[in-house]
Amino acid sequence: MELAHSLLLNEDALAQITEAKRPVFIFEWLRFLDKVLVAANKVDVKEKQKKLVEQLTGLISSAPGPPTRKLLAKNLATLYSIGDTFTVFQTLDKCNEIIKSKDDTPAYLPTKLAAVACVGAFYEKMGRMLGSSFPDTINNLLKALKSAESQGRGEILLSLQKVLSGLGGAAASCHRDIYKNARSLLTDRSMAVRCAVAKCLLELQNEAVFMWTTELENVATLCFKALEGSNYGVRVAVAKLLGTVMATALMPKQAAVMRQNVKRATLEEVLELMATGFLRGGSGFLKSGGEMLKGGGSVSREVRVGVTQAYVVFVTTLGGQWLERNFATFLSHVLDLVSHPRATQTHVEAVYSRRCVSFMLRATLGGLLGEKAQIAAGKEICQAISKQMRAVEAVVNDMSGENKAGAADVSASQHVMVCALKELGSLVQSLSATASPLIQEPSIGLLETVTSVLLHPSMAARLAAAWCLRCVAVALPYQLTPLLDRCAERINNLKSSPEAVSGYSFAMAALLGGVHQCPLGIPHSKGKLVVSIAEDLLRTAAQNSRLSLQRTQAGWLLLGALMTLGPSLVRYHLPKMLLLWRNVFPRSQKELEAEKARGDSFTWQVTLEGRAGALCAMRSFVAHCPELLTEDVIRRLMTPIECAMTMMSHVPAIIKVHGAHLKASAAMVRLRLYDILALLPPKTYEGSFNALLRELVAEFTLTDNSANTTTSLLRSLCHYDDSVLMGSWLQETDHKSIEDQLQPNSASGSGALEHDPSSIYLRVPVGEAIPGPLPLGVSVIDASVALFGVVFPHVSFKHRLQMLDHFAECIKQAKGVRQQAVQLNIFTAVLSALKGLAENKSTLGPEEVRKSALALVMGALDNPNPILRCAAGEALGRMAQVVGEATFIARMAQTSFDKLKSARDVVSRTGHSLALGCLHRYVGGIGSGQHLKTSVSILLALAQDGSSHEVQTWALHSLALIVDSSGPMYRGYVEPTLSLVLTLLLTVPPSHTEVHQCLGRCLGALITTVGPELQGNGATISTIRSSCLVGCAIMQDHSDSLVQAAAISCLQQLHMFAPRHVNLSSLVPCLCVHLCSSHLLLRRAAVACLRQLAQREAAEVCEYAMSLAKRAGDSKDSTINLNITETGLEGVLFGMLDRETDRKLCSDIHDTLGHMLSSLAVEKLSHWLKLCKDVLAATTDVGGPVVFEVERDEEDSEKKDEMDDDTMFTGLGEDDKSKPSVAPRWVTRVFAADCLCRIILLCENDKAHFDLAAARSAKAKNPKGDLLVLHLSDLIRMAFMAATDHSNQLRMAGLQALEDIIKKFASVPEPEFPGHVILEQYQANVGAALRPAFSPDTPSDITAKACQVCSTWIGSGVVSDLNDLRRVHNLLVSSLDKVQAGKGSSSQLYSESATTMEKLAVLKAWAEVYVVAMKIKKEAESKPAKPARNAEDEDDEDDLSADVLPPDSLITLVQPELPSLSRLWLAMLRDYALLTLPAEFSSQLPPDGGAFYTPETIDTARLHYRSSWAPVLHAVALWLSSTGFGAGEEKEEIPSAASKTPASTQGASSTTKSFEESVEDRMHLMLGVSIEFLCFPRPEEPIEHVMSCLQALFTLLESPCAKSHIAEDQLLAVELLNVLHRLLLTRDPPAVQLQVTAVVQETIRAAQDHLQRQKTSKGKEEEGDKDPQLSLREGGDSGELVPGKSLVFAAMELLVFILVRHLPQLNTRVKESPSHVPLRPQRLPEESARLVANTVSILAELPSLCSPAGSMTILPTVLFLITGVLKETAVKTPDGSVPAPVSAALQAIKTIITSPLARAESIQTQWSGLVRSSLASVLENSEPDESRPDMDEVSMLTAITLFLLSASNELVGVTVLQKGCMERFRNALNSSDPTVQARCYQLLLSVFQHSSRALSTPYIHALAPLMVEKLKAVERSRPGTAAELQAVQEGIRVLENLVGMGEEQNRVQLLALLVPTLVSYLLDENAISSAPQVSKGLHDFALQNLMRIGPLYPAAFKTVIGAAPELKIRLESAIRANQASSKAKAAARQAQPAVQAAPTIKLKTSFF
Repeated sequence: MELAHSLLLNEDALAQITEAKRPVFIFEWLRFLDKVLVAANKVDVKEKQKKLVEQLTGLISSAPGPPTRKLLAKNLATLYSIGDTFTVFQTLDKCNEIIKSKDDTPAYLPTKLAAVACVGAFYEKMGRMLGSSFPDTINNLLKALKSAESQGRGEILLSLQKVLSGLGGAAASCHRDIYKNARSLLTDRSMAVRCAVAKCLLELQNEAVFMWTTELENVATLCFKALEGSNYGVRVAVAKLLGTVMATALMPKQAAVMRQNVKRATLEEVLELMATGFLRGGSGFLKSGGEMLKGGGSVSREVRVGVTQAYVVFVTTLGGQWLERNFATFLSHVLDLVSHPRATQTHVEAVYSRRCVSFMLRATLGGLLGEKAQIAAGKEICQAISKQMRAVEAVVNDMSGENKAGAADVSASQHVMVCALKELGSLVQSLSATASPLIQEPSIGLLETVTSVLLHPSMAARLAAAWCLRCVAVALPYQLTPLLDRCAERINNLKSSPEAVSGYSFAMAALLGGVHQCPLGIPHSKGKLVVSIAEDLLRTAAQNSRLSLQRTQAGWLLLGALMTLGPSLVRYHLPKMLLLWRNVFPRSQKELEAEKARGDSFTWQVTLEGRAGALCAMRSFVAHCPELLTEDVIRRLMTPIECAMTMMSHVPAIIKVHGAHLKASAAMVRLRLYDILALLPPKTYEGSFNALLRELVAEFTLTDNSANTTTSLLRSLCHYDDSVLMGSWLQETDHKSIEDQLQPNSASGSGALEHDPSSIYLRVPVGEAIPGPLPLGVSVIDASVALFGVVFPHVSFKHRLQMLDHFAECIKQAKGVRQQAVQLNIFTAVLSALKGLAENKSTLGPEEVRKSALALVMGALDNPNPILRCAAGEALGRMAQVVGEATFIARMAQTSFDKLKSARDVVSRTGHSLALGCLHRYVGGIGSGQHLKTSVSILLALAQDGSSHEVQTWALHSLALIVDSSGPMYRGYVEPTLSLVLTLLLTVPPSHTEVHQCLGRCLGALITTVGPELQGNGATISTIRSSCLVGCAIMQDHSDSLVQAAAISCLQQLHMFAPRHVNLSSLVPCLCVHLCSSHLLLRRAAVACLRQLAQREAAEVCEYAMSLAKRAGDSKDSTINLNITETGLEGVLFGMLDRETDRKLCSDIHDTLGHMLSSLAVEKLSHWLKLCKDVLAATTDVGGPVVFEVERDEEDSEKKDEMDDDTMFTGLGEDDKSKPSVAPRWVTRVFAADCLCRIILLCENDKAHFDLAAARSAKAKNPKGDLLVLHLSDLIRMAFMAATDHSNQLRMAGLQALEDIIKKFASVPEPEFPGHVILEQYQANVGAALRPAFSPDTPSDITAKACQVCSTWIGSGVVSDLNDLRRVHNLLVSSLDKVQAGKGSSSQLYSESATTMEKLAVLKAWAEVYVVAMKIKKEAESKPAKPARNAEDEDDEDDLSADVLPPDSLITLVQPELPSLSRLWLAMLRDYALLTLPAEFSSQLPPDGGAFYTPETIDTARLHYRSSWAPVLHAVALWLSSTGFGAGEEKEEIPSAASKTPASTQGASSTTKSFEESVEDRMHLMLGVSIEFLCFPRPEEPIEHVMSCLQALFTLLESPCAKSHIAEDQLLAVELLNVLHRLLLTRDPPAVQLQVTAVVQETIRAAQDHLQRQKTSKGKEEEGDKDPQLSLREGGDSGELVPGKSLVFAAMELLVFILVRHLPQLNTRVKESPSHVPLRPQRLPEESARLVANTVSILAELPSLCSPAGSMTILPTVLFLITGVLKETAVKTPDGSVPAPVSAALQAIKTIITSPLARAESIQTQWSGLVRSSLASVLENSEPDESRPDMDEVSMLTAITLFLLSASNELVGVTVLQKGCMERFRNALNSSDPTVQARCYQLLLSVFQHSSRALSTPYIHALAPLMVEKLKAVERSRPGTAAELQAVQEGIRVLENLVGMGEEQNRVQLLALLVPTLVSYLLDENAISSAPQVSKGLHDFALQNLMRIGPLYPAAFKTVIGAAPELKIRLESAIRANQASSKAKAAARQAQPAVQAAPTIKLKTSFF
């Protein structure tokens, strides 16, 4: 392929490759040329032009295929337009010669077509440059047109279109000729030709004025004729033509009007013309007279659907503004269409016409008008409805019956009503809350108007009105309850009017059905209301025969609707319902028999309707309340159901007696019965299978049914992918809702509400706007087929065989059309059964059953009806799946192989090729592997059969299925398949789109099979890859949208596997163009592909899209019809969200924007924020500048004409896509608000985004950079706009955004005003955004969200001034009053759970504010000591607030509300505690609910409590702990709580509760809630809840009341510790673990305090029993601690877990494991260090809770852990500070050794042993060791000293230990580190001074000499640093103390050591001045000490000084020098050593 990439065709290379590959090589060269010519240097091109022209014209005569000729023509034209044009006329003549040629052989055809294509391309590209040659060319083409075959005709017409577009007005002389020749072809039998003519005429009407003036009627008639027998493509093309011509006639183009004096058509004329098409079709005006008289001749449906599309094109072309101005005219016109008798000749025709009119309204009104204009349109529709209704009322009230025509008017008016109401409903629903002006404005009176239609005589109109009310209620949920009440009231008042009973019950049912779409629901009482009305109706039905039927139907309809409210409501009414159901049916066989004999036809009708209604309500119950279906309930339901089954067999007899009009009612009963049985488990009605199956089979084999009704389910049971084979079964398009009615055999499109009123309350199927149940006849068959599939797997083999044989018999008996119908139904049933078998994983049965089934299926594979062949193939595959035996599968495959080898007819070849595909599809690659080779070879052969395109389509489709299902097994066949696909793509005519679509499927499947291999570079892989790319390129150029969509999905696959090889620079622009396509599937494919590209390469995608926009702007080539402006692709996608309604498409657009946003938003912040802002501001247009708003009429149509018809194929709302004049709709705005929140979240990673000072400096450095904080005002503004919008969803999104902004920016300081934050300036905005959310009519969910924002704002500390805070605070106060109003407020609109949600949100908000307030207060109280910020602060609370606010500011706002708040909080916690009880205690819950929930809404209430209890718990804990458990408020608390919630936990007796009991209750409540939660916090629970809960526990346990409570009940404390231990196992964050240790510490303290209290009280009582402590403490005499009961054990478990988690080295098992590598101790991170420290301190407290024996049980572990921690954490720190764990460990050692246990005699020996072992461990750990160079010797020495000092008795005389200790001290004295020396001296001093001489003496003897030596040595090396000086000073201090300790007689010797040493430190007077500072310090220190010692021991001093004269001299000179220096200096000098003298290293905690 690389060889093809040269400017000239590489003819040598071409000659070398095989014949088969040449077309591909040539195509690849042309593709390369197409890219390179535009970019090449003109000089190069001109050099080679001659040769190039030769090569290209040579190719014309080489019979090129369709894609090649298209490219060839394009290249030639481009070449001439770039290079010289000398030879263009020669080439043109050459082409014309070829076209004139008389050679008609098929072989010459491609050459002719290539010449035609070239001519078209030349004129399109060069137009008027070709000057006067065009008349000849055009005549030549027209001549050829007459004799050409269909392919030629199509190509010539397309060329003519191009000639016209190139020449414009210049070709006027030929316009008439072209028109005459072309118009006759509009009714050509080839559909492709019809499409081509339509396109050609569309081009012609741009310039040919006569088409829309004199010839207008003829054009219209032509179009109507063209639509007869058309396919979808033709309908789209002709509608485009007709609509555009009509629009042009109404508003001609300026230029054309200027040239000729034109008479403009009026709107009435144009509409009248179109109406003739809609009402009379293509019959013309002359013939219609005769037919009209005969009363026959209904319009063909294709014409009606085509004209409907033309109406839409017409309005869209004229544009949105035109529609706004002329909406009234348009509306009355389309409504007249549907009231015309010709549109409604039969019921089904009427339904179809209504569908068409609804489509016109929805497509224009819904797409073209903005929200304001839609509201105006809604007004118009209302007026139209009331006008109609007045006319109807006039007729109805005209009792005289004069008005015969009136009755016809009434029946016609029903269809108008249905269309108008349906559109009004859709309008309101799409506007959602934005529609409130429509509802509220009294002048419109929408609700009155719609409710008046509920009394319309026609059922269809009443149902439509009910549906419209449902839409209103869903859009504006606050209307739901009032509407229900209003209907209930009317039903009660108008009981005697049949219409009223029927209409209002429809409305109520519809409203109840809408409840599930309103999250806030309806009050529970409404359920009771509905039940009572329904009961009343059923009870009174028999009283008045005129009303019996309506009342019965209405009663059951209401009960069915009630069931949709779900189990929580139905549960209450179930017993009554079961009773009602039982009473409708006879109780016994006898009663049934008796019943048959009684009654007339009317009573039977009422009875049957009643029973159908009852079954319908049952079905609704089973469908909506599966939770209530217990065994017992099912059993009780089965009684009436079985009775109904028995009754079915009697009905035919009854119908015989009483007349056929009962048939419909009987069918209704059957439908309901089948429906409910399909939902129940088949086991429950096993006994009735036989009778039931007889009924079902009779139903769908049409045994008793003379009509040939077919089921509509076949389509859904066949595979979605097979739709391409069924031709007429279109894939999804924008026109689906009207195209449906043209599909054969499926009744689709004929759905209407009146076919089954119960659908008014059911959920609407996805993708439908309004429920459309099919006609009863079809529905019954559908239901029977579905039920057959459910039952079949449970039937015995014998019966299966009988049924299958019976089916064969039925098919044989029937003839003609009836046979087709029976066969379709049977096949659908068999498919349904096989599907059921597969789902149940059961088998088909023994050999004879299989045989029978196989015979049935194989027979249908040769059926002429393609739908049946499809079904048979599908059934074969399913059978293979169910049987699953290799031999059976082989037999099936072999049959098809044999058939395909011999058969020549199209039918059997297509059927059996599909059979092969289906076999592979359902058995998979492995099951069918052995047949793969044969299947592939046969299908490849069939695919090349050019004689029949149908065979090619089916074979390729099957091939795609096989490739898909074989996976890697297909790898060997990839190359041959691929080359076949390419060959076919290059040769099959483009008009056979199905073949191309299947080729696309094959290509996609092949790409998937090769998969990631495609990235490789091997020769074969490269070839495969380039073949795939060529295939995609051919399909991208195809004219059919579905083929283009296939190309895109292939490229998408390729991009997934080999991203480097897909060229985005060409793909992205192509996708952008497709975004404007009129084909839904193409838009879907484009967006799906963009979504994938944006995931990986968002930036590139956006760049390429922008470059396309630039290109479109630069070039004069207007074919690129795009609306990409400076907002880029993102803007286009946002614009699409306003127009698209398809779910899949919208969700893909959301994803694409999401991916772009996450990868680009941070870099291009301004761009994205502007995008969101423009959408939210909703004043400007999103897609681009407002195009031609001013003189829209003139310019508009010209713009239209310049559109290329391929990109603008046709269809819905094309043109508004090119000029969006609609402001963004609310759904898009909500999405934009969500995007805003996502942008804020994305910026989190970079702190600069939230720091104004940093942002400004960054901006100064790099002006391009962009930071979020600089856009704060925009963010606030957007959140404000959203939060104050009409739309509720948008308000929620806005409040969410506001909350995010506050949280993220609360602590950002304002650099210009220190002490302030930037959010302060936006106080007013925040207040204004919140205020509307607290207005009384705001829905609860918004108020709840607003409360959350309030508490965030108040707690954020942004506002420091109380007066400013009051604004927001008052909002919370007002909502608190609402909460206190209690239950049962009168005007309740929403369900009780909505009220619960709102109240809890208020309480939660207050709780959060209170928590923050208390925190600020606490910080302010601890102020004098600069407050250390606690690290686990949860709210993002900043320091500033603490500084700025006066000490108790925020608390003063909360204080006044506290009494009531605390009460409400406690009530809420009580509720929550009850609601968290497991299900088995549900019987113990209070019968009438709690303080804030009702028993009916318990399930939804749980969720609300779950989200708000945590802050409340924390707040209550703070309140209890600060008020001493509410000691003050007890007096008034009880009565008020009791009066408010009589059923709450305090009953009548509660008033007598003592304070102690109340404390206990509250403790139990708080602990219960906390422990229940901490036991098992759900993984989705936010970590904040866990923290709140732990903080609450900690706060609670701080108060003495709580401490005593938890200590008295030890099991409670143990449980708490166990739960906390479990929490640690599951939750990691250090903050949680720290908080846990705090709670443990409080628990242990509580136990200690309790012991203390008991000790004092016991001490008084017990006179001399025995030591009081032992009996109270854990462990008793035995020392045994029982797990589960022992608090100490529980605490140990938890603490050991924490230590081992953070210091795994402590675990001996780890050390012993062979894989253990000893870790070097290293510094723990800050948080871990704190945790370990806390843990160690708690460990040390534990022994105090034990008896002596108990403490002996735990002490070994405790000491082992403490010494271990010491060893692991004693690491030197750079700043010489002591790590927290070390100081904690030292403190712990001290606590334990000095504990009173040491004095207990019972454990003396054990104690000594323990102390000695611990010291030994410490000694061992402090052994100097190379592996621990940074060990902190000081801490180790400190530990040793602690042992020596505190446990002297145990250690005296233990020589081993003594030696070790001395060794350590010696090492420290010899240490090179002066700080270690200094600390060592200090510690030695404390040892030497110990009171026990037995301990200190050995140390003095051993270490004093070494010390003296060290100090003597200082004379030689004076200290150089302050630290060294410090060490010397400490040493001297020890010596001085030794002197003081010595006895009088030894003093001289001791001083003889000290004084000379000191004197040696003195400097002589000459050296002092030059000596360094430290040296001087030593001198001064020595001098001072000497001067102090002299007077202390005068005698001894004199002796020593006297003995050595040189000492005396030095001393005296030093004293003299000292005195000589001035007094000021002396003062300074004296101060200095005093400073130095204090030891500079102090442990944080003093241990001594």
